[in-house]
Amino acid sequence: MRLSVSWVRDFVKVKASPEEIADRLGVRGFEVAGVEMLDDGDGVIDFEVTANRPDCLSVLGFAREIATAYNLPIGHPSQDTGAMVALAPVTTGESERLKVVLEDADLCPRYAAAVAEVTPTVTPAWMADRLQVSGIRPISPFVDITNYVLMELGQPMHAFDQATLASAELRIRRARSGEVITTLDGIERKLDPDMLVIADGRRPQAIGGVMGGADSEVSGTRTVAFESAYFKPASIRRTSKRLGLKTEASSRFERGADINAPVLALQRALALMQQIGAGRLIGPIIDRYPKPRGPKTLHFRRARLEALLGMEVPDPEVDRILTQLGLTVTRAADGWDVVVPTFRVDLAREVDLIEEVGRHHGFDRLEAAFPPVTQAAPEPDPRIPRDQLVRRVLAATGLTEAITFGFIESAAARAFVADGEAHTVVGIANPLSAKFDTLRPSLLPGLVDSVAHNRRHGRRDVALYEIGARFTTVAGETRGVGIAWTGSPVPEHWSGPSRDVDFFDAKGAVERICDALGVSPRFEPWRLPYLVDGQAARVIANETAVGIVGLVDPEIAERRGAPRQDKIFVAELALDRLPLPRPDRAESVRPLPRYPAVVRDLSIVVADALPAEIIRGTIQAAGEGGAAPLVACTFFDRYKGKGVAADAVSVSVRLTFQSPDRTLTDADVQQSFDRILAALVREHRAVQR
Repeated sequence: MRLSVSWVRDFVKVKASPEEIADRLGVRGFEVAGVEMLDDGDGVIDFEVTANRPDCLSVLGFAREIATAYNLPIGHPSQDTGAMVALAPVTTGESERLKVVLEDADLCPRYAAAVAEVTPTVTPAWMADRLQVSGIRPISPFVDITNYVLMELGQPMHAFDQATLASAELRIRRARSGEVITTLDGIERKLDPDMLVIADGRRPQAIGGVMGGADSEVSGTRTVAFESAYFKPASIRRTSKRLGLKTEASSRFERGADINAPVLALQRALALMQQIGAGRLIGPIIDRYPKPRGPKTLHFRRARLEALLGMEVPDPEVDRILTQLGLTVTRAADGWDVVVPTFRVDLAREVDLIEEVGRHHGFDRLEAAFPPVTQAAPEPDPRIPRDQLVRRVLAATGLTEAITFGFIESAAARAFVADGEAHTVVGIANPLSAKFDTLRPSLLPGLVDSVAHNRRHGRRDVALYEIGARFTTVAGETRGVGIAWTGSPVPEHWSGPSRDVDFFDAKGAVERICDALGVSPRFEPWRLPYLVDGQAARVIANETAVGIVGLVDPEIAERRGAPRQDKIFVAELALDRLPLPRPDRAESVRPLPRYPAVVRDLSIVVADALPAEIIRGTIQAAGEGGAAPLVACTFFDRYKGKGVAADAVSVSVRLTFQSPDRTLTDADVQQSFDRILAALVREHRAVQR
């Protein structure tokens, strides 16, 4: 809203400079975008008006604020002789020149119109100048009058060439199916049945509250029909958005105009018409107002004002502020009864009145003080330190945190769910676009897309993780951590060759997370439609499935934008199923072993489908209770080829035996070794090589 200071002075005789006015209103809640000084000494203040203050999309609205801020009287529009803002005396009734039929009082609760005879003239310079500094281009006297009233009083108006109105009538109705209209911008627009139109006896002549039609544009006419109305805000907002047509009128109507301003605006327009010699009124004003609305009354408690603001405001100051803002104030035993005019659509509760008093009394008068502590602070959310711990672990592993959208496209969501679980995906009822129409059931779609984005921009090594919420119809909102990894797990270095990340890197990251949270994970083969068979596993902790790890199917990776040859390893854990870190968890240490360890290597041939995790479990179970305690079991070689059957594999395991209280003998170690070998032969039909 570009506000001319000289125009404001028609209402309130403020002597302050434009910069001073801007500063004073700035601390009263109005954002000032800029102040421009003009050659004639006038100044223009550019305000960013919030959506809840449609009354301040006018000179009169800001005049009230300025009068209150400077404690000055305001001159309201009046029929009195010599009034700075004059109104024409009028009567209401039926006109012989124009018939107005209000067919839809729901979308248009009030519609007023008047017929005027045109006298050829030009727009005076003072009016054209004020419109131009307000950002509106002068067009013709009658159009300029409607725009002048729009900026001055905040009430949109429209002028029809009456000669173009079939049957000399205006019908306020909904559009009929298939109707079209060419608007003033020369574009033909197709109308929907829920849009309001202003029609004559045959066709629409304007889109109600948005823009007029080209067929009834005022140009060289002898009589015009003025329109001044109130339209339902939701209807105007919906129509404007659907047509992609935003105007000065629609921006006011969709926020909520003053239902009691249409006749006042007509009086002002007629007074301006007479002032510049552009014509005269013919007959009475037609006012269709089937269900009149009056102002609302709010009870305003003195104690509540002091409690909420934190300071005492004298009663006379409260009376002054609310009265100068245009409200009617009556003293009550415990405060005030306040009548809120219809132009203040933002004042609906007692707290709104408290805000008005606070704005103009001055929030800067509040003394700095800490709020009183009435109860102990709540315990911190234990999930926060858990997430921080997981972040530290993954950052130490070499991964970078990513933050992706919780809204994703349906195709991406369904690609990363298990077979038979597509029905658990949560769709969004009113998506911003097709790319954001689903709540993510997994963190993996966003991470894989981020990896693909980095790869398309020349980044070869990408290691990402994310901690965030997932959503399904079965589990609701849950929290998880996801990993996506491709390229090399370590930076290139002259000391050795680089390698590509593999399954065991992703598995190792999962093991680090679980170890930090105090659980021992177990991995078992698993099949998922978005992971490659044979390189996919389910993560088990405390006999509960807590996540997955594996290689993304190349076809899915390619569909998400990654090169088909890339190997993207992913993992995802349900943090809600893992234990929270214990703040009182004691760190323990133990002395270094005093007695030497004994290492034995064991090579066995087993079925190639046998998971190493099962072999490890058999070895550890057999090692318990042996003469030589087993302290470590490490796989160091895997061989398939000559000398090994096609359906078998040779694996080599390094077994470490050590006792905390004695030196082991060869007999002790051999007894434990034989015990382990026997268990492998018995359980898995292993053959020692």
